[in-house]
Amino acid sequence: MTEVIIGSRESKLAVLQSEMVKSYIEQKNREKNAGSEITVNILTMKTTGDIILDRTLDKVGGKGLFVKELDRALLDGKSNLSVHSLKDMPMEVPEELPLLAFSKREDPRDVLVLPEGVAELDPDKPLGCSSLRRTLQLKKLYPEMEVKSIRGNLQTRLRKLDEGEYSGLILAAAGLKRLGLENRISRYFTPDEMIPSAGQGILAVQGRKGEDYGYLDGYCDRDAWLAGTAERAYVKYLDGGCSSPVAAFAEVGGDEIFIRGLYYSEATGKWLTGQIRGAAEDGEKLGTALAKQLKSDCEGR
Repeated sequence: MTEVIIGSRESKLAVLQSEMVKSYIEQKNREKNAGSEITVNILTMKTTGDIILDRTLDKVGGKGLFVKELDRALLDGKSNLSVHSLKDMPMEVPEELPLLAFSKREDPRDVLVLPEGVAELDPDKPLGCSSLRRTLQLKKLYPEMEVKSIRGNLQTRLRKLDEGEYSGLILAAAGLKRLGLENRISRYFTPDEMIPSAGQGILAVQGRKGEDYGYLDGYCDRDAWLAGTAERAYVKYLDGGCSSPVAAFAEVGGDEIFIRGLYYSEATGKWLTGQIRGAAEDGEKLGTALAKQLKSDCEGR
């Protein structure tokens, strides 16, 4: 009997996402019918990012706050793998804890969610959003609206919205759809209107170097891997995390990749978007090239 322990944040969405990977491993094992039983359990834990909710992420340490405890559990052998939303992962991943696979991508778009029973935005209440990337692009889409930070898990944010604190929320379609809350979506933003966060809609499975992960064979989605690594290369070049509003979104069609990017210059207050197209296998190089170009254009170098 082999036991596989999946490390997960304890939010409802995080556990659901870990259960999706758990189901895959169990189904794969049944299909193989190799005689060796695999049991899969989920180990949940509260991360620092889930505890500190009174400040924006850029003020308290960025994306790393959502993975620190899960990384420690992996290193200590308390878990065999971790499941993350790729968009929450730092760009630097420890060599001893490699990314093993990316899931097929769920809807990557950002969406507008209104209070229950409400048909349009109330201009006297702020829009709630959790990232500088969204805030920047919202000011172009809704120049007359105030944008206010909101933290907490999805259920907490929706409760604050429905209690009247906000006129609307900007959220990721992926999380709402996975939780069966698609009916709450009032408007989808196209990637041209609002470039998504790098990795949005993709689940990342992280493991420990030197371990056998044969039970994950076939899980990794080729297009998601190519798109996700291209987006992360873009952000990594710009040293972007939660503290700087950068965005990257790649679409793979056969052997071609199309990447959109957003860059903001703190020095000038200017921001630009751009795009690049090329061979899918060159995604990382193209992501870096686009980042380099936009930074140069924005800072006049």
